[in-house]
Amino acid sequence: MAFGKGCHLHLIDGSAYIFRAFHALPPLTRKSDGLPIGAVSGFCNMLQRYIDGNNGSDAPTHVAVIFDKGSHTFRNDLYDLYKANREAMPEDLRPQIPLTREATRAFNIACEEIEGFEADDIMATLARQAREAGGRVTILSSDKDLMQLVGDGVDMLDPMKNKRIDREGVIEKFGVPPERVVDVQALAGDSVDNVPGAPGIGIKTAALLINEFGSLEDLLDRAEEVPQPKRRQTLIEMREQIELSKKLVQLDDRMALPFSLDDLEVRPPEPEKLMAFLTQMEFRTLTRRIAESLGIEAPAIPDTTPEGANPDTDAPPPPPVAPEAYECVRDMVALERWIAQARDRGWVAFDTETTGLNEMTCDLVGVSLCVEAGTACYVPLAHRAPGADDLFGSSELLEGQIPMDRALAALKPLLEDPAVLKIGQNMKYDAKVMARYGIRIAPIDDTMLMSYAMNAGLHGHGMDALSERYLSHTTIPIKDMIGSGKAQITFDRVGIEEATKYAAEDADVTLRLWQSFKPQLHRVQVTRVYEGLERPLVPVLTEMEMAGIKVDRNVLSRMSGAFAQKMAQLEEEIHQLAGEAFNVGSPKQLGEILFDKMGIEGGKKGKTGAYATGADILEDLATEHELPRRVLDWRQISKLKSTYTDALQDHINPDTGRVHTSYLIAGANTGRLASNDPNLQNIPVRSEEGRRIREAFVADEGKVLVSLDYSQIELRILAHMADIPALKEAFREGQDIHAMTASEMFNVPLDQMTPDIRRQAKAINFGVIYGISGFGLARNLRIPRAEAQGFIDRYFERFPGIRQYMDDTVAFAKEHKRVETMFGRRIHTPEIGAKGPRAGFAQRAAINAPIQGTAADIIRRAMIRMPAAIAGLPARMLLQVHDELLFEVDKAAAEDLIGIARDVMEGAAEPVVKLDVPLIVDAGQGANWAEAH
Repeated sequence: MAFGKGCHLHLIDGSAYIFRAFHALPPLTRKSDGLPIGAVSGFCNMLQRYIDGNNGSDAPTHVAVIFDKGSHTFRNDLYDLYKANREAMPEDLRPQIPLTREATRAFNIACEEIEGFEADDIMATLARQAREAGGRVTILSSDKDLMQLVGDGVDMLDPMKNKRIDREGVIEKFGVPPERVVDVQALAGDSVDNVPGAPGIGIKTAALLINEFGSLEDLLDRAEEVPQPKRRQTLIEMREQIELSKKLVQLDDRMALPFSLDDLEVRPPEPEKLMAFLTQMEFRTLTRRIAESLGIEAPAIPDTTPEGANPDTDAPPPPPVAPEAYECVRDMVALERWIAQARDRGWVAFDTETTGLNEMTCDLVGVSLCVEAGTACYVPLAHRAPGADDLFGSSELLEGQIPMDRALAALKPLLEDPAVLKIGQNMKYDAKVMARYGIRIAPIDDTMLMSYAMNAGLHGHGMDALSERYLSHTTIPIKDMIGSGKAQITFDRVGIEEATKYAAEDADVTLRLWQSFKPQLHRVQVTRVYEGLERPLVPVLTEMEMAGIKVDRNVLSRMSGAFAQKMAQLEEEIHQLAGEAFNVGSPKQLGEILFDKMGIEGGKKGKTGAYATGADILEDLATEHELPRRVLDWRQISKLKSTYTDALQDHINPDTGRVHTSYLIAGANTGRLASNDPNLQNIPVRSEEGRRIREAFVADEGKVLVSLDYSQIELRILAHMADIPALKEAFREGQDIHAMTASEMFNVPLDQMTPDIRRQAKAINFGVIYGISGFGLARNLRIPRAEAQGFIDRYFERFPGIRQYMDDTVAFAKEHKRVETMFGRRIHTPEIGAKGPRAGFAQRAAINAPIQGTAADIIRRAMIRMPAAIAGLPARMLLQVHDELLFEVDKAAAEDLIGIARDVMEGAAEPVVKLDVPLIVDAGQGANWAEAH
């Protein structure tokens, strides 16, 4: 029939179907030849389920599965880094891609793709044509990029949730109607597709701006009217990037298509053709099921399965994520049934719901369990009446909840059972929460860390992002549960029914991700990284974070006062140098003093009319002028006061008297741990004032703090990896490496070495590892740029192997889109092919990553081995700061601890890696951290 009024077109997002099928099933192979067919199996099952579910009164009259063809599109010509951070297609998926096209045609469904254009553009063009012809369109996808097409007879259906997305659904998702979605996306950018957007502006802020100004164009034209200075500056300075981003997210609905809507008419399957394909794939179960539905006899499929093996290679994909399949557990009988199921299965996905994000202070509200994809439960334990935070609200528990002590007593044996694997997303959080209730969760698997081991550098590893990327499923946003801003509530005030949908979904999605990721670890050869460096670190960090470190509030208060006096003194000096008083903290006033009054060259005004006075500008000027040097000193003291001596006092736990930082295992791409809430890794140690802050970190009575610190570990790794004979010999002989470098570079005998020359060599040694430029070295040493560049040039002349290592590393990164540490950690480098200023940054990052990553791997290995090594001592590990481990130990056992811990750290690389140079660990002890380090 000709497409026209009354017709209904279904457009199926083929790529989403494929990746959903691939990641939802364990690896499957064709028995006769070992061909991977898991994605094809899942894809066929999804097509059959689609056909079975669309034969009613609202069945489509026309349908097509739309695929992407190739990876290069017109958007890559606009922006060379478009989708640059997409991970490479898994090797066992690659041969299945053409088979999914064959499958579509075997089901007699139109299969369309066009070189140079994305499937989204084809769907946009077809949707426009169908709408103009008077028909309706339903797009079967949950892809947010397609939501700009909704409206005027076009809607979307999320096939995994069976949820329809109309105009109101788009507004709920983006905060704007469909016609303004591209404006929001242009501002917010997209990390999945590597659309740059406007730095610092997310979906929520973008929606507020678009709703206020009406359109992106009006917003950019009137950016000067935006009241927030930082946001205003971003919009003005990044206009070109934002406009480019809109071109990248705007779908092309005016394509010249080599087919018409009439070609997409629904046609019944041709039994012979369909049976031939299913037989070829050896899909026994599916072949029998479809043959039965067609009323024909299923063809015989030769059994090539080895004796004793399962002859069925095909299995349906897990059921869609559906709240109706989630159970709210309100009594012990139901809870015991779930516990028994977990024991029978041998694994359980586990998640906690709490009143906050601080594991040391939040309260447990409920837990969720999942043992099979599609079915999960939530066990509410401490929900209270909505509005109970109000002055006249009740704080009593809602009825229909198992008493917490009874529920936890029943769960404890399961969560501690060594025969049952506990699966979580960021399991360290849940482990700390449950440890406060007397439960030690073990053994564990962590989907966040699996993703991190496979895809560091490609994307984030949070559950919501992983669900969208790998399961084509958008999870319920937490803000839908607790709100935001002043109206935000804690999770214990959320209704139990709504909480069940949210919490059970978390466990369900976690299990699905685990089923997808677990077999992939081996396929991408990172099993050793995950099993040896990521997973075993979780219980170690859990213990460290719960131990915390004692902080003396009085010492911090005295330092805050001293810093305030120092700031006042520096202000007076700055005013004298300027010849007048002004607000040192005002960038505008500072710029006027430096560039207008004092006439210093290098001033640049932004579009707001104010001079730029950021740290990079001042550091350049400080190489030749005293006033910017003093301003930098003032800013450093101000930051120390606000960030540490003032703020740290608020982080002292009232129950323990200690500060409990939290480590992000999957934070840095290189494997280095990141500390936050509070960040104890960024306390400056170069300045005397920064070092003094460590005096506030003290040992308990009768104990001392012991610090063990790798000596120049990254330089040692560089000497090994770049094979630099002079450096390796110096390290083996225990020479002062910085003095040796200075002697080599400046032709100064070691016995005539001055502290200033050694300091310059030290800055160059460490700077080269990070790919420092002449500008950067000039800032660090506060010397002219030409002199700094001369130092770097001379360095490479003396140690040519370093340049060779750098060139080889960049070449490897360009070829493989990744680099690797000596322990096999993969660090992806999607921007290595960038052009312009980004190219230099991407190359420096690639050069540094194997060195820094190897150092991070070594200290991880030391941390993992440490608890068993020091188990017999009255000691515990408290902190990890870059290359340093900090312990608290009884005074009498300090030397024993140093001996044991030093042995562990110096031997941590072995037996996996045998370095050409020794690892050396410096040790110290004292009543506080400053004395110990």
